[in-house]
Amino acid sequence: MIITNINSVPGKNITEHYGMVHGSTVRVKHVGRDIMANLKNIVGGELVGYTELLQDSRQQALERMTEQAKALGANAIVNVRLSTASVASGAAEILCYGTAVLVE
Repeated sequence: MIITNINSVPGKNITEHYGMVHGSTVRVKHVGRDIMANLKNIVGGELVGYTELLQDSRQQALERMTEQAKALGANAIVNVRLSTASVASGAAEILCYGTAVLVE
């Protein structure tokens, strides 16, 4: 599966358009990570636990979007975007979306 954030695939022609596909996940903060985050507020530095949580969340949303595109018969997703939104106290949705296409 070709995945790109531009609206075409260089060197390829889009022959079919299947429409928008998306994948999302909602994650909550972890008590252990909150404790470490509070300590980091004192000394400074990267919140590694949260960085890993967000990276895992983005990857899961991307995989879900890709599976949806495959089910439609697409071999590429163009114009891919990621969005994050707070859905509750301590919980966030990671949304990945794009346009499923067939390229040759």
